Amino acid sequence: MIEFGDCRETMRRWAADGIHAQTCVTSPPYFGLRDYGHKDQIGLEQTPEEYIAALVEVFRCVRDILADDGTLWLNLGDSYDKGKQLLGMPWRVALALQGDGWLLRQDIIWHKPNPMPESITDRCTKAHEYLFLLSKKERYFYDHTAIKEPAIGGLAGNKRPTKGARAYAEGAIEHRTQTGLHKWAERQRSARDSFKREGSKRDVAIPGQTVGTHRQDRDESEWDIDTRNKRSVWTVATRPYKGAHFATFPPDLIEPCILAGAPPGGTVIDPFMGSGTVAEVCILNERQYLGCELNSEYEPLQAQRIADATERYEALAAQMELFA
Repeated sequence: MIEFGDCRETMRRWAADGIHAQTCVTSPPYFGLRDYGHKDQIGLEQTPEEYIAALVEVFRCVRDILADDGTLWLNLGDSYDKGKQLLGMPWRVALALQGDGWLLRQDIIWHKPNPMPESITDRCTKAHEYLFLLSKKERYFYDHTAIKEPAIGGLAGNKRPTKGARAYAEGAIEHRTQTGLHKWAERQRSARDSFKREGSKRDVAIPGQTVGTHRQDRDESEWDIDTRNKRSVWTVATRPYKGAHFATFPPDLIEPCILAGAPPGGTVIDPFMGSGTVAEVCILNERQYLGCELNSEYEPLQAQRIADATERYEALAAQMELFA
């Protein structure tokens, strides 16, 4: 569900109606960066203090919507004032939220391998942003197993299933990612061709590893791949979305937040829904979504993106049934 209007008013009404979410994943408008063409927009306040106060108010409303063990994943970029002074806005907002009662659990670095070019010669090109994890209470829902990453090789953000098609049939789908799911289907077809049976043993060729011996009684795709707890630097390339007027945060950035922050079927809220990235990732990972957006011009783009994501999910689910 997505509603248009001031997110603070919308969320106050939702809270009064008993509507709740497990986690919030969002990226508010950055301070002083763009004019989104609405008189009630956040981001063009006269001072940093006014901007921070507006966001603190927004996330108070979010806190009222969240479950007691809920979390907030906040992506925020920095900006400069006219005197070439870096404002440190992400940390100023994070500390203000901490002062307002949130528990600041972690700062995550979003490393951009393809940053926006800058015509500057007196500092480095900016190639990162911050992603903060905050919680309402000391104990909160966080599924670390859902976002484990390969200990050797592989791409951060994708977890390779270790029980093959049977895992899907048994309902172990909470650990897949939207990119990992598609690649998994491809691996199932290629993996069956790579097995060489020699008596009671088979040799399996796994990309990035030496050929190893696996037991005969294992499922063909039950691979032993060492994983580790996800690290706090995430390398994710920026990706434009056709039709969006401004840059959107990439699905691969927020997918781990959604997988760790809400269980399958859980609800994710985004008070700055924009083009609908959070809705798309929720659909592809079997989560529910709640969204607010001030600018109704985004409605056609959101509708198309949600329809496309639903079609992709249904196609992938049908494909997985072939391996069940």
